[in-house]
Amino acid sequence: MSEKILVLPGDGIGPEVTREACRVLEIAAQRAGLKLEMEEALIGGASIDADGTPLADAVVAQARASRAVLLGAVGGPKWDALSVDTRPEKGLLRIRKELGLFANLRPATVFPALAGASTLRPEVVDGIDLLVVRELTGGIYFGEPRGRALVEGRREARNTMVYDEVEIDRITRVAFDSARRRRHHLTHVHKANVLEVSQLWMEVVDEVAKDYDDVELAHQLVDSCAMLLVRDPGRFDVIVTGNLFGDILSDEAAMITGSLGMLPSASLGEGGVGLYEPVHGSAPDIAGQDAANPLAAILSVAMMLEHTFEREDVAAQVRGAVTAVLAEGHRTGDLVLDGEERPTLGCVAMGDAVLRQLEKGA
Repeated sequence: MSEKILVLPGDGIGPEVTREACRVLEIAAQRAGLKLEMEEALIGGASIDADGTPLADAVVAQARASRAVLLGAVGGPKWDALSVDTRPEKGLLRIRKELGLFANLRPATVFPALAGASTLRPEVVDGIDLLVVRELTGGIYFGEPRGRALVEGRREARNTMVYDEVEIDRITRVAFDSARRRRHHLTHVHKANVLEVSQLWMEVVDEVAKDYDDVELAHQLVDSCAMLLVRDPGRFDVIVTGNLFGDILSDEAAMITGSLGMLPSASLGEGGVGLYEPVHGSAPDIAGQDAANPLAAILSVAMMLEHTFEREDVAAQVRGAVTAVLAEGHRTGDLVLDGEERPTLGCVAMGDAVLRQLEKGA
């Protein structure tokens, strides 16, 4: 039987990078003995233009019937004037909710050939390979009560941070399982010195840890973690935290690598369908110019092979091909340092380079 993959190219450079990622996925699937059936649908601004909604019900049904979803990017200035509830980003939020995707995995890896691209010193970032596991569907972004009001003549706004033990338990187990596949170290990031919510996180994380005695657990205050990520990022393997802290820390960790164009992500849940997407945005200023960097989308495919199809061997081959291409000196425009003179590849040519390495067995 063939495995269905739903491809949602989206807006801006999304169609360009997902096209290259799909080319790599086809070759990798052959290596893994997987028969894939890929179909495309609309999301974001493209869906608004065609169907009047950032995500149609029919596309949600397609996603639920698939093994995995590969997403490009959503949004752009064309749709900025729309109300918040009808903007392209609502399509992304809805598909996460509809698929029950509560765990966001954001790796931050410094490829040896790109160590000089980081704003940190090369000796600080050399060999960095960490993973942020962020709870995606709870916390202050979704808690009630929330809203704005006029109180005694003054404008007031409030948001509520809420988590229950079930939400904390399931994301913690995802993080521990990830640490078991890596270097067996997990850091729980919290603010338990002032937040009752974080105190509950501490309790539940410690309870779950009893089932993972092969993984070393550390608790770290969020403010000191933010400092350590730029001072000593090599100390971290897997970081687990709530929605708000994870949103901030994953972006901070991302910048250690030097380019958003190198960062994949996976959003996983209990329904069995994973959503894989590059971290970068739609970059409408370079859309259609064959100037986009497809490597984050290609590395997202590697995450799909690892997490959805449990083929870590083939995922490693894809990552190895990317590493080899960079080691050869190939760069897209975003990977060229200021003052550096070297030829650059377009989106398609970079995809070709990865495919050549993959076919050589890199």
